[in-house]
Amino acid sequence: MTLSADLWAANADLAAAALAHPFVAGIGDGTLPRDRFAGYVAQDAFFLESFARGYALGVAHSPDRATLDAFADLLAGVREELALHAGYAARWGIDLAGVEPLPATTAYTDFLLATASLGGVGAACAAMTPCMRLYAHLGRSLSPGRAGDYAEWVTTYADPAFDALAGTLERLLDAHAADVPAVRTAYRRAMQLEVGFFDAAWRGA
Repeated sequence: MTLSADLWAANADLAAAALAHPFVAGIGDGTLPRDRFAGYVAQDAFFLESFARGYALGVAHSPDRATLDAFADLLAGVREELALHAGYAARWGIDLAGVEPLPATTAYTDFLLATASLGGVGAACAAMTPCMRLYAHLGRSLSPGRAGDYAEWVTTYADPAFDALAGTLERLLDAHAADVPAVRTAYRRAMQLEVGFFDAAWRGA
């Protein structure tokens, strides 16, 4: 088993908690109140800008051309996610420019950027992979036919192209990270922060 597959399996409890979370369940069946989703879109757009910076740090720290190119492709993928959020913002009147990050958002972005800045390429991949793999998992697990206003969200993350980006990051993790406690801790911390992000979106605080 690859390290990325082992880490995903070791954190199946948190993946299940995310899928069962009332925020995600509300997206899946289309019942999530629109104001909760609007708040999430604003927070997630703020988060994704930091995620893009994490990939940029991966580019800067890449030890070879293949790794640099892979991080550049991942960075381009974040731009597509940001376009999804911009579309919701335009349709629903969400002000992305004036976002005040919630504590759960700041906790996640601070963790990502500190790890990507100081931990090396392997640690950065361990911190960033859970977001990609979890969202691909959620997209495949939910049905766009039931999601109503949130069908585009489900379709985006169920897209094989998004799954391929998650796979790219997992291959970088396998290539550059060692199976050491720091890597396992970073991966699990990111998964915990994902669940915390959904929880904050559900509570609106």
